[in-house]
Amino acid sequence: MKMLFSVFLALFLPFAGMTVVIVIYLCLFWYSATNSHLPAMPVHMEKKAGVKGLSAEQLSSLPKVAGRDLAPGRAECAVCLDDIEAEQPARLVPGCNHSFHVECADTWLSKHPVCPVCRAVLRPEFFVCVDQSPS
Repeated sequence: MKMLFSVFLALFLPFAGMTVVIVIYLCLFWYSATNSHLPAMPVHMEKKAGVKGLSAEQLSSLPKVAGRDLAPGRAECAVCLDDIEAEQPARLVPGCNHSFHVECADTWLSKHPVCPVCRAVLRPEFFVCVDQSPS
């Protein structure tokens, strides 16, 4: 009887173990197949994904300065991580005053209406044309 029980265990345990592995694999396969239609980004991010960047007109209304006019410590572009040289034009983001190369800022802001450093949203009042000449 003991020998019969040993043979039974020797045959049954590997079979049971393989069955469990196969069932887990099939469950994971079924789960991935049925959930492949889900969006890649979370639902709370979908609304933000539909937001467009700034128009060319809005980009041209943002302030430009020369690299030499930037405050010390602000001479690095956070988009390309390169230094803004004295002779290079830089763009300032209104509100937070972060600075970037003009090309880098325009590329980023044409796709995202937020500052690449602090994520401050560029509000519409930043683009209102104000006549600054004395009356």
